[in-house]
Amino acid sequence: MNLILLNPNDFIAEDRVRLRGRRFNHISTIHRAEPDSQLRVGLLNGKTGNGLITQIEPDFIELTVMLTQPPPEKLPVTLLLALPRPKMLKRVMQSVTSLGVKQIYLINSYRVEKSFWSSPLLQSDNLHEQLLLGLEQARDTILPEVHLRQRFKPFVEDELPELCEGTKALVAHPASEKNALLEPNQPTTLAIGPEGGFIPYEVDKLAACGFTPFSFGERILRVETAVPAILSRLLPI
Repeated sequence: MNLILLNPNDFIAEDRVRLRGRRFNHISTIHRAEPDSQLRVGLLNGKTGNGLITQIEPDFIELTVMLTQPPPEKLPVTLLLALPRPKMLKRVMQSVTSLGVKQIYLINSYRVEKSFWSSPLLQSDNLHEQLLLGLEQARDTILPEVHLRQRFKPFVEDELPELCEGTKALVAHPASEKNALLEPNQPTTLAIGPEGGFIPYEVDKLAACGFTPFSFGERILRVETAVPAILSRLLPI
């Protein structure tokens, strides 16, 4: 936890917060904080700054906070990600959030098992938890928006053309012979398929929306590896 995320209901005064539960336990056991210690804090969807510990009790901690700095710049990428298998979803959502993606579409694909859509991890509270962990890791405060799209064709035909307008549209596809230049700071709509990639029909549908298929090299990577590897090429230099 590189940043203590604050919620509006944590404030007991204009510049003072009281924390319990997971954040209190982390500050006490990991930071081993004492009165007058300073911690990096940030208001969810707001600014970051410092918090000075003023009181430690058996079940809560109080800090005086000063929030003066903006969060890190977002990554100008809209990510279209074929829903990963549940055991990967936690790690993928945390890493995508840490890298600064603010628009995430979890989409269906022929190779996505139907049972994945019934996973408890897709419930809003569980997704929210993984996004918070990603923000805390990266010292970010701006919560990504996650959109679930369980029908591939209606999404691609009805929503995607407007969604990717004005951006560089790319689809990572292992079978492609084309290499795309991944440009940092370039507004990008990036589609990444499931294990084994999108099927040809899906690649063709994306291409009809202006997506350029590209290969990330000869190695076939797991989704949890491919997603951060590709996104890292789009980070500001």
